[in-house]
Amino acid sequence: MTQSTRLVSQVDTEIADFLASREPILAAVADELSAFTDFSRDLLSGGKRFRARFCIAGWQATSTHAEADEQRAVVTLAAALEVFHSAALVHDDIIDNSDTRRGMPAAHIRFAALHRDEHFVGSADAFGRASAILHGDLLLGWSDELVDGALDLLTDRDRARSTRAEFNRMRTEVTVGQYLDILEENAWPTVPDTETIRRAERVMTFKSAKYSVEAPLALGALIGGASAAQLESLRSFGLPLGLAFQLRDDVLGVFGDAAVTGKPAGDDLREGKRTVLVALARQGMSDSQRETFDDALGRPELDDAAVVELQRQIEVSGALESAERSISSYTANALDALRDADLDVDAVAELEQLARLLTERSS
Repeated sequence: MTQSTRLVSQVDTEIADFLASREPILAAVADELSAFTDFSRDLLSGGKRFRARFCIAGWQATSTHAEADEQRAVVTLAAALEVFHSAALVHDDIIDNSDTRRGMPAAHIRFAALHRDEHFVGSADAFGRASAILHGDLLLGWSDELVDGALDLLTDRDRARSTRAEFNRMRTEVTVGQYLDILEENAWPTVPDTETIRRAERVMTFKSAKYSVEAPLALGALIGGASAAQLESLRSFGLPLGLAFQLRDDVLGVFGDAAVTGKPAGDDLREGKRTVLVALARQGMSDSQRETFDDALGRPELDDAAVVELQRQIEVSGALESAERSISSYTANALDALRDADLDVDAVAELEQLARLLTERSS
């Protein structure tokens, strides 16, 4: 077992132990709160742990000592990133009206089912959404508790302050990036066609790319005492790879196999996501084609045949081919940033492997 594999396994243990430690706190308030830990445990048992892995890789790439407290700190911080990500997913599924997550019912759907099973009064759907908002808020708070726990382990307080500042910035960027995503779904008719790709790229950068790859790398590197040059190399790798990651996600959101992705095929089309893929598709259409496409996009009632037709229109427009070229280009730029970088050789090999996993995945 490699060190990185062992540390990711420790992240799983850290998350499990943390949730177990919060269970009696909730139970002391009310027995009915067990749903929060049960749903959290289910949600956090899945996923690919990419953010944790990048955090660990950033630390391995830059750390010069393997002190036990420093290693424990990076594991705890990686766990915090996974809990933060789960909070974002809970809220994202409410915003997007997504019914499934990782092949399971989304949190708001599970809370709605609880309402029905217990024969509560009022709207089950309203109960589900309200409860899931609070669930996401609770996970956000728990992620911050884990960050504090990680930073308390560091004897170098400058590193602790720099790491906290990076986490705070990441949290702000992904939150406003989510707002920009909502904005584009609603404001797109007022946006000139010449601006749609740039604005979609802005969403992609702040909602996903920086928080999925660049920030976790930087967080691990800051714990490891990275130099300014090392941090810059990791950021130069992380941002383009994060963009490639999100573009791959956009492609899977339209063309992915539901049995593999855990979400219904064409979900992004029903939600009306104004992604870079959609912006590229509209750019390659005539005015009449664009009007037909815009009229169908974002309709929750789209059946499978309508989804297939939209997929066809996107492919015929050349957008899918263009997105694949961009994924390859972003990935190449990311890997170029690792060449001659002052980083640990084994960690660089791990980053190269992660780059392939991120961009060649099918889910």
